[in-house]
Amino acid sequence: MSVDEDKDKSKDKDNKKEELIAELKNCGAVKFGDFTLASGKKSKYYIDIKKASTDPVTLRIIAEQAAGKIRDIDLDIVGGVALGGVPIATAVSLETGLPLLLVRKDVKDYGTGGRFVGDMTNGARVVLMEDVTTSGGSVLDGISAVRDAGGVVDTVITVVDREENARERLDSVGVALIPLVKASDLVVQDRS
Repeated sequence: MSVDEDKDKSKDKDNKKEELIAELKNCGAVKFGDFTLASGKKSKYYIDIKKASTDPVTLRIIAEQAAGKIRDIDLDIVGGVALGGVPIATAVSLETGLPLLLVRKDVKDYGTGGRFVGDMTNGARVVLMEDVTTSGGSVLDGISAVRDAGGVVDTVITVVDREENARERLDSVGVALIPLVKASDLVVQDRS
């Protein structure tokens, strides 16, 4: 690849990130105030990707960008951890044509039961989608569930990484965290 091709690729990547940042702001997914996060931590800002997932324009941008990140990875299934990862994984499944796996937080003792919705064979390569990563606790639980059921997970795509040790925690279990946007980019952009 030539230097010019590298520059064009980098510029395209920056444009896509800026497009997502703008759309997250436009749909009202970035909020400032006093919040308690799922991890229990307190924060002066909240990134509501669940809200963004209800906006078709924003969800399409997320799906296209996530699909672009996994195009060169050998995968069998796109998975989403309930609740935040489910609409994202669904949209990415539609974008890529890969089958969908939904990972429940708990095993259900009614209906068909189980922890998963969708089919996963032993050895299936699964990429997990997450809305926001802070400590990585929710997605680590999903990784363990998929691995315990015989799946292989070595990549997680998150819409926003809050940069609060999720990457390090996932690295420690052999999983790469790939954010579409980092909180520092989003919050700095929104405050300016």
